[in-house]
Amino acid sequence: MSGVIRDAYLGAAAVAATLLHDPAVADRWSAPSALPDFSVAGLARHLANQVTHTVALLAAPPAATAIPVLAHFTGNEWTTTGTDSEANVGIRRRGERDAAATTPAALADTTDAALAELRRIVPGEPVDRIVDVGDWGLRVDDFLLTRLMELVVHGDDLAVSVGVPTPEMPPAATEATIDLLARVAAWRHGPLAVVRALSRTERAPATISAL
Repeated sequence: MSGVIRDAYLGAAAVAATLLHDPAVADRWSAPSALPDFSVAGLARHLANQVTHTVALLAAPPAATAIPVLAHFTGNEWTTTGTDSEANVGIRRRGERDAAATTPAALADTTDAALAELRRIVPGEPVDRIVDVGDWGLRVDDFLLTRLMELVVHGDDLAVSVGVPTPEMPPAATEATIDLLARVAAWRHGPLAVVRALSRTERAPATISAL
């Protein structure tokens, strides 16, 4: 499973990097994105962070202990609070601030360089490596799974925002993302709600959105 997640992450990162080079991103750089209170520039920066920040986190000293990947979401304020919460507003502000310090071309090139480094280091990461993500640690493949989900979700957000078809992600990337989002959705809405949404239109809840 370790190799599957790593390959899926690297594949999704490559798709995101290609999307950042799309002329439509530069053309709509200052326009609002499909996400409230996020410009295309800020969203693009946030997408790129899933590649560039991964290099920095893997280069940092490891954490001592790890939590389960689901706990990363159930204990995280940006998941457990609304889009107008301090945590989520802070994510958008950082994205906008960092985007203001770069250009579309520079961001795409920086992401390409980070991806090249990740292709070099990710395959050799020990399976028991614990990545320090700030408030806690995650085992390296769980950490990459969280970044993979961000790439898949925000890759779609960015494509929709700039009016281009959403690029196709590697099947393993979408499968891992669906699995993770289903687990988070079951925690948020209850497992029965997820089962009904996926199997019974007449009893499906209004939403089972995980995020």
